[in-house]
Amino acid sequence: MADEPRSPDMTAGSETDDWAAAMAEQVTEAAAESSSAEARAEIGAAVQRASFPELRPEAGNAGDLNQLDLVMDIPVTLSVELGRTKIQIRELLQLAQGSVVDLDRLAGEPMDVLVNGFLIARGEVVLVNDKFGIRLTDIVSPAERARRLG
Repeated sequence: MADEPRSPDMTAGSETDDWAAAMAEQVTEAAAESSSAEARAEIGAAVQRASFPELRPEAGNAGDLNQLDLVMDIPVTLSVELGRTKIQIRELLQLAQGSVVDLDRLAGEPMDVLVNGFLIARGEVVLVNDKFGIRLTDIVSPAERARRLG
């Protein structure tokens, strides 16, 4: 209201009306604020402290088993890595049947066992009924797995 331009023919009475309207508006806003404070106080009086049952170890273990059952049927990809190397595309295109690729592992070193690309164990190759397999010789600890993820 104070920002409105005033014309020279305004009288003192109209200024008084403007001030009266502004004061009435301020009183209305103050009343609304006090009523909301009263409402908050009433709500605060109705709030009670929550009570929870006592936790027991045997009850917690049963819940963990049920949660573990939820993920038992999720498929993951398990792979065994013999070794790695970096080569240029030129060398890759020159590979043919009988070519030899040098890997970063020595003969007799354990193979890496990966689940979804993350190392979980190491082992040695075995032959069972004309099929290759791997005998696990070292399982990576959960702390080590978590460190490698981070």
